[in-house]
Amino acid sequence: MPRPLVLFIYNVLLPVFFIVAFPAWLLKMWKRGGYGSGLLQRFARYREAASDEPKQVVYVHAVSVGEVLIALKLIDTWLRMHPDERFVLAATTATGHEVAREKAPGQVRVIYSPIDFGFLVRAVFRRFSPSQVVLIESEAWPNLLNVARLNKVPVSMVNARLSRRSEQRFRKFSAMTLPLFEMVGRFCVQNDEDAGRFRSLGIEEEKITLTGSIKFDPAGGAVPRAREEFQEMLDGFGPGRRVVMIASTHPGEERALAETCKRCREDFLLVVVPRHAERRAEVKAELESLGLEVVLRSAFVPPGQSACLVVDSTGELRDWTAHADVMVIGKSWLGEGGQNPAEAIVAGVPVVCGPHMGNFEPLISMLRESGGVEMLSGLEELAGTVDELLVDVERRQRMVENARKVLSIHDHAVERTVRCLR
Repeated sequence: MPRPLVLFIYNVLLPVFFIVAFPAWLLKMWKRGGYGSGLLQRFARYREAASDEPKQVVYVHAVSVGEVLIALKLIDTWLRMHPDERFVLAATTATGHEVAREKAPGQVRVIYSPIDFGFLVRAVFRRFSPSQVVLIESEAWPNLLNVARLNKVPVSMVNARLSRRSEQRFRKFSAMTLPLFEMVGRFCVQNDEDAGRFRSLGIEEEKITLTGSIKFDPAGGAVPRAREEFQEMLDGFGPGRRVVMIASTHPGEERALAETCKRCREDFLLVVVPRHAERRAEVKAELESLGLEVVLRSAFVPPGQSACLVVDSTGELRDWTAHADVMVIGKSWLGEGGQNPAEAIVAGVPVVCGPHMGNFEPLISMLRESGGVEMLSGLEELAGTVDELLVDVERRQRMVENARKVLSIHDHAVERTVRCLR
């Protein structure tokens, strides 16, 4: 299908989708604390004068918290290698924007990404005059790509990956997706499988560069570090207690996993980190229905020893990970796709996950084959596995060593990506 026709169809449907989705979007922003954080930027309205804005910037487009953290890792390394570069980091979600504002270096301009109407994107381009656009992972917004093309601004996709399911979906609608991908000039892919999948969509070989995964690069960016503030909270449950952390959980998993963990013989402190902090009330109620005393990180009070901790904050998981003795990965038990195991591995924490980790292939299969992760077939195996890991320090150490060897193939992926973009 010709690119002009694809863009025409998209621009006819986009206003309809916007009108239908706008109320739900406002509700989500309210729940996630987005009001008052500069949401007018979504309509290319800014408090600052255009003359005060940085120009000739690298415009980095990231959607939510995960993509923003990848972007920050990339920017940190880029600035270390090229200190004079200027950046705009455009986040889409309120939580992503919050993390970007909190963690971005001072010379990075953080904004909300504009809604993908052509006139709004053009206004943003006039304001910042980007020298290039960097898309984090597989986010290809049609009007952003087209405005960049018309302004002769090169576009690159970094940490690019395609799951088997995404490949099948894109191939099914290739008449509409290929004209969009053709507006991307460079694909910095994570592994050979991703390279093959992009080629299968019709992407030219010369556009594809194998850089490794920014997310899994143990050498790039900040590593998980224990915080004194966090340790003081944990010590409030009893000093020296081992910590089993259930991280990035989705609806239903908190209750199921906590109920299973109650069957463990070993004593430990249960710490639950929901994927979305705004679910705190729901998570607290579900855990309390199991007879657990629940302490929220956002309203911390000295607890009893029978209590568990719910970390209802955004952007802190990396450093909480450094306090765990065993990490249980969410969205891998009742949901599908899993969550990132790399930060726990970098922190030296053994990982236990459920059977649904498809979003992290081939990494998860490599970890499993090397003995770097305990991938269980169901919840019924979890209590016994946690007990075994808590009492067997040497086994935990072997798992971490094996897992780090697997991650080593991504060593210096961030630096390779920066060199590719420069």
